[in-house]
Amino acid sequence: MTSTRPISDEIDEIDETSEAVPSQSLESPVSPVLAEVVRSGFVEGRHRGSLVVLAADGSVEWSLGDIAAPVFPRSTNKPMQAAAVLRAGLDLADERLALSAASHSGEPFHLDLVRTMLTEHGLTPEQLQTPPDLPLDPAEAESYLAAGNVRDPLAMNCSGKHTAMLAASAANGWPLDSYLDRDHPLQQLVLAGVREASGEDVVHIGTDGCGAPLMSLSLTGLARAFRHFVLAAPGTPERRVADAMRAHPEYVAGTRRPDTWLMQALPGTLSKMGAEAVQALALPDGRALAFKIDDGANRTLGPILARVLRRMGVEDPVLERIEDVPLLGGGARVGEIRAAF
Repeated sequence: MTSTRPISDEIDEIDETSEAVPSQSLESPVSPVLAEVVRSGFVEGRHRGSLVVLAADGSVEWSLGDIAAPVFPRSTNKPMQAAAVLRAGLDLADERLALSAASHSGEPFHLDLVRTMLTEHGLTPEQLQTPPDLPLDPAEAESYLAAGNVRDPLAMNCSGKHTAMLAASAANGWPLDSYLDRDHPLQQLVLAGVREASGEDVVHIGTDGCGAPLMSLSLTGLARAFRHFVLAAPGTPERRVADAMRAHPEYVAGTRRPDTWLMQALPGTLSKMGAEAVQALALPDGRALAFKIDDGANRTLGPILARVLRRMGVEDPVLERIEDVPLLGGGARVGEIRAAF
């Protein structure tokens, strides 16, 4: 449960151990197989992981693997980061708030809004501390390069989140050059929000791919956090973030991304993937799920998510769309990635 110690004290304590803690001991059980790689009728590979499904009342309905061990949620933490900028007093709504919680594809409308938001808050692209990158969507990356562009911090999929963090810091007179430091006031708000939404302590803090502090959670805590967001009272930071993401899912991901398709097809659903094959989702009635694939294979997310949602009683054509991950041989379909539970 939530500690009463100052957040800065907790961060200092975590700093001493978080970078060198082994992921698991030699006695840890082997995770169950959640997905199979099937080529020409032959299972040529398997992906192991852990998964939890919560009932509407928040209790664990069923699970596979270790759902209590800490994992790095990666970009599934972004709703909690977006709620923190609202708690800091930044007034964002609609597409702007959705983009603040996004792993955007780098489509023109994403990059245009990032530029607009920077200008609105008196900021410049040079102040972004995202690493130079190409658009996340492969088709967008090809178009971006064909137009003569190069890797750029603004094109990185977390640039919307970083813009919101910069804007919240500027609005409060907090340092801009250190907005990613763990002891920065904004990152302390993020940590407090992660702990509140998940109902558990953060035992490891690392650095995400975009450079932002990354707070660990168990899969159970991550699922509870998403449930917390969809059930939060109207007008609260959590509910405002959830509502913006669900109303503008194309800004959360992109036009060719499963999170967008799910939130468009299943009204009231909050869905967000993260790097290293993490996925969290909450339905409007409070049921929620989270899973992590041990080897980080993002190609497994769609098939596994579709299988879980069907087991939860969800039926919609969008599930066929997200679960279809073909394997090619000589340019023709010869197999698939499929759920194995």
